[in-house]
Amino acid sequence: MDDAFIADAQQILSADNSLVPEFWQKKYKDEAGRNWDKFYNRNSTNFFKDRNWTDREFEELRPGHTFSEQNPVLLEIGCGVGNFVWPILKRNPDISVYACDFSPRAVDFVKANELYSEDRCRAFVCDITKDRLADTIPPHSVDIVSAIYVFSALPPEKQADAVSNILEILKPGGRILFRDYGIYDLAQLRFKSGHKLENNLYVRQDGTLSYYFSTERLRELFVQHGGLVELENEYVVKRLVNVKREIDSDRVFTQAKFQAPIDTAAIESAMTSTTI
Repeated sequence: MDDAFIADAQQILSADNSLVPEFWQKKYKDEAGRNWDKFYNRNSTNFFKDRNWTDREFEELRPGHTFSEQNPVLLEIGCGVGNFVWPILKRNPDISVYACDFSPRAVDFVKANELYSEDRCRAFVCDITKDRLADTIPPHSVDIVSAIYVFSALPPEKQADAVSNILEILKPGGRILFRDYGIYDLAQLRFKSGHKLENNLYVRQDGTLSYYFSTERLRELFVQHGGLVELENEYVVKRLVNVKREIDSDRVFTQAKFQAPIDTAAIESAMTSTTI
């Protein structure tokens, strides 16, 4: 992102000083899981496309990578209806997957899919901000955690709790693969007045939340709070041009990799650190 783009984006965002009333802020945050359950009730499995790009962006997901040689265990948080799970299971025969979502309806769709088999995949309902992952997954047993467009659905004050939860099941040396919406993304700039809950946090028409990350925020969550090692943390900018809809702007995403310390004691220490 160049300086001119950032300046223009900041000017657009600064023009919206109105916040959703406090009562509704609390309601949207408290009912985040319920609103996503309603989303899947309306849209079934037809809204999102399969994420066939993930192993291009994250080499850890490819067959033959160091993790694959060890028959890796992966946890996908915010699995939705399985748009990440199915391509990975097809392309990497060595990998086993846990998949969780705070929408019971989404998890039911995963289990109903003809590709679902508990020999390689186990889906379960979990709100990662409060339900302990280690109640379902053995502590420090997961090689890879994928967090693809999921943290943006969480209230900012609960994001650190989700990181601590993940650390309980992540192996020493295990990795978190992160991709989500970045600050100044086109979607953030197009929100009309009346949708802003706080800085970088908005509510969509359907009641679901959308938070827009800076790389600094990711560093706070995963390095300063979580005690993880930052391997990658950057913005991915993609130009979006649609002549018919008169759109010529940038989509901005954050993409990162974080690795757990090799020393298990360091992970346990990080889990008890102060929440941001």
